[in-house]
Amino acid sequence: MNSAAELSMNVSMTVWLVTIAAILAMIILDLVTVSAKPHEVKFKEATLWSIFYIAVAVAFGIWVQSQYGNPWGTEYFAGYLVEKSLSVDNLFVFAIILAQFAVPSIYQQRVLLIGVILALVLRAIFIAIGAAALAAFAFTFVIFGAILIWTGFGLMRHWNQDPDPSENFLVKRVRKITPITDEYHGTKLFVRIDGKRWATPMFLVMIAIGATDLLFALDSIPATFGVTQEPFLVFAANAFALLGLRALYFLLKGLLDKLVYLSLGLAFILIFIGAKLVMLYLHKIFEAVPKIETSLSLIVIAAILVVSTVASLIKSKRDPSAKAHAGKIRGDKKEKETK
Repeated sequence: MNSAAELSMNVSMTVWLVTIAAILAMIILDLVTVSAKPHEVKFKEATLWSIFYIAVAVAFGIWVQSQYGNPWGTEYFAGYLVEKSLSVDNLFVFAIILAQFAVPSIYQQRVLLIGVILALVLRAIFIAIGAAALAAFAFTFVIFGAILIWTGFGLMRHWNQDPDPSENFLVKRVRKITPITDEYHGTKLFVRIDGKRWATPMFLVMIAIGATDLLFALDSIPATFGVTQEPFLVFAANAFALLGLRALYFLLKGLLDKLVYLSLGLAFILIFIGAKLVMLYLHKIFEAVPKIETSLSLIVIAAILVVSTVASLIKSKRDPSAKAHAGKIRGDKKEKETK
């Protein structure tokens, strides 16, 4: 009997369109309600929106399970858990960007919402490319697996470091070719002063957020394909995980610094999923090579997240000076030169 990974859900165009319409409706709802007026998001508001987005994601998974069967539901929840865990690391980088560019608190939610929209667009493109590549070339599993393993080991070596958004290539280029104001002008990206067009710091923030989204998409899409090869589930898991990202940021804002070992845990998750993808390819050639089932993947990923979170909280309690970091794939040039 074939497993879900070897079959297709045969999702109709109607289901695709309804799902995309529902996602767009939630984004529009956010734009015309919460984000319509710049304000500082409080804990209660962030909690309610986080519960809402998680409830929607869980309800969607239950619908998939009832409509298409238990294996597909399991794959969706595994993909959602992977994306949700990786999105927390994304939040670390967003927090660094917001702090480094001194984004006023009342504008932070708008920045994060734009970041989520950019991430959705970029990931939709990568999902389409990834699905086509997997369908045309089975060896793509090995390529995706190698990317995840390389990223995981890189993150493992530099898990206690933070990236520097100001050193981003695009940000540095913009600074050289565009005059930038010293102060923010609301959420405006450009302003005209004395007849001259200036970019605002908000424009730099958007460039940094967009570049961050691009880098995370390169890692997260192969990771989700590692637990399900169904494009519809990969897209849905990404979309529902990202929709709650803004609210999750304000909910975990005070807790982020305490998740000391989260980046290390994510490194193990990436390596595990990368190994699973390589083994999946080898299993198709040599039946003796075992295939890691989605249910086991779900258990392993959840266990790693629980262990890294509990260990982080214990470490933070014992050593209040310990601070979490987003982690980096590559070390600094100065660091390499000293070795």
